[in-house]
Amino acid sequence: MELAINVYQATAGFPKEEIYGLSLQARRSAVSIPSNIAEGAARRSSKEFVHYLYIALGSAAELENTTLPG
Repeated sequence: MELAINVYQATAGFPKEEIYGLSLQARRSAVSIPSNIAEGAARRSSKEFVHYLYIALGSAAELENTTLPG
């Protein structure tokens, strides 16, 4: 959750034309990470939990891609 809060704070300074582009994508992927971990933890099996961890990992890669400099 701390990561999501930090992303929201960081993207608050993005240019206004990025509100519905890069900023929104970064925020969605940042929120998706802890959400998928929580959903996986609530599942009944380790296999399902691991599945949601992989989804969270994909969201982390997406966030990394949307915040790369340059």
